[in-house]
Amino acid sequence: MRERVITSIALIGVILLIGIVDNRFLTSLIVSIIAIIGMFESKKLFEVDDDNVFYFLSFMAILSIFINPILIGVVSVLSVAGYIAFYQKDINLISLSLYPLLPLLILLDLYLKTSMAMIGWLVVIVALTDSFAYLVGKNFARKFFNKGFCKTSPNKSLEGVIGGVLIGTILGSIVGLIFFNFVNSFIIAFSVSVASIFGDLFESYLKRRVGVKDSGNILPGHGGVLDRIDGYLFAAPLMWAIIEAIGK
Repeated sequence: MRERVITSIALIGVILLIGIVDNRFLTSLIVSIIAIIGMFESKKLFEVDDDNVFYFLSFMAILSIFINPILIGVVSVLSVAGYIAFYQKDINLISLSLYPLLPLLILLDLYLKTSMAMIGWLVVIVALTDSFAYLVGKNFARKFFNKGFCKTSPNKSLEGVIGGVLIGTILGSIVGLIFFNFVNSFIIAFSVSVASIFGDLFESYLKRRVGVKDSGNILPGHGGVLDRIDGYLFAAPLMWAIIEAIGK
């Protein structure tokens, strides 16, 4: 518990520092480092043993510091697909380019096209959803619904999911009024909240699939990088897509 608290404080400090400094280069650098560590963890989750793909994608992650991240993401996915086809490699190799690299590059593009405040809004929605899903689930699990959320994550209750999405959407919508009218703010908050739930679920599925508790051990008391950002890997691309669609 002590390690978990210390790590949490350190992570909050780093996030606040990045937000306050709000520097394009620093933010891009941090995202690229997270992407590289995340891909290293994903190698285990997807059972990928081809280091060439990992090294190539790590290089592409570094390039995203200087080049449009969406361009880097598209080129990365297509390049790995071409490599798989040309050398008749396992199709599973494309996994690293899709998770977590592409979602993180989309997150970076969201920041570059909007603002750090928009990323802060994203963090608020996901954090509220995650926190209240835990609190509601801990206090009301199985009191209204006999079955849990799904077989993939049997410990996650439907009450918790509903509570997390409800609070994440309501409070998130209020915060979002800084950027959008209520209708658009509500749509984004609700969509991001639901997406974060399934981002967490997907990570749980990957870990259960290979029989591991955490994606890594780089964060004492918390596990790996993917364990901390799983919700954002689904939430950020959806927020980006909705904002692109409605215009900002």
